[in-house]
Amino acid sequence: MRAFVVRARAAPVDSQQFLAAIGHEAHTEILAHTLMNTIFVAQSHRDDVVVYLVLESTQDFSRTICFHSNELGHIGGFHEQNLTNKIAKALTASKGMAKEQLREVEAGITVRTVSFEKLIQELAEDYQLYMLEKKGTPVRNIEFAANPCFLLTDHIPMPKKSFNSLKRLGTQHINLGPKMLFASQCVVLIHNELDMRL
Repeated sequence: MRAFVVRARAAPVDSQQFLAAIGHEAHTEILAHTLMNTIFVAQSHRDDVVVYLVLESTQDFSRTICFHSNELGHIGGFHEQNLTNKIAKALTASKGMAKEQLREVEAGITVRTVSFEKLIQELAEDYQLYMLEKKGTPVRNIEFAANPCFLLTDHIPMPKKSFNSLKRLGTQHINLGPKMLFASQCVVLIHNELDMRL
């Protein structure tokens, strides 16, 4: 199983605000692009991939939306508008949830009021964590674990205070190359690297 966590610190958890932020400062469209490139391939989707989108611009609790490729039904196309609408639907479903509650949105999509830190602690029990870092080990020199989980961010970098907790969880730092890339481009390179090793 491959897991990907995208931390979106500027993304609002209100569905209308989320949709209104597309193409603006919060760049919520990044989540749709990353989701598209993480789960879908030409005329199909990948098996055994889980994507967690963690939206953090909120007055109460972060929203973690999970897409499980093995359980997804027909989602009506993988274009940006459809995927942003799926995210917005999950945010609407999360209204009124208490802390650390879980709600099923539709087949293969759930939403949970859980923080990035709590989510990562849970994932570390089943996955080897990898974080993209400019000074990390080149990806081609990494011997990946059977269950890798890749941590990415939107246009706002990971806060420094997160690094110590990630280090305690055994997170390995990897580097995809000399250029700073969009999260949606990073996941393509990661998938390709792992696919080449199969």
